[in-house]
Amino acid sequence: MEERFFLYDDTYDTKTRFVSFMGESSRVDLALLVTDRFYGKTLVLDMQGNRFAIIGPDDLEEPGYLEHAFGLTEDEAAEWKDFLYEVI
Repeated sequence: MEERFFLYDDTYDTKTRFVSFMGESSRVDLALLVTDRFYGKTLVLDMQGNRFAIIGPDDLEEPGYLEHAFGLTEDEAAEWKDFLYEVI
């Protein structure tokens, strides 16, 4: 068997927050992982949609970012932004 070649194999302590809330049109279930790994950004996992993105305040300002990353409508993204501005 060939020896595995790792590009990196790091272990980090994380602070994880699980949150669920009702938006206007759907339920949102997120896991927010904060670690030193992502230069101050938060790893946001959409547990229902099976998508994730590394998000910082600058990303929330980027037009269409959440829509693209999580497959959201404009209205859904606005609800997510309202929440994420509070926690990121």
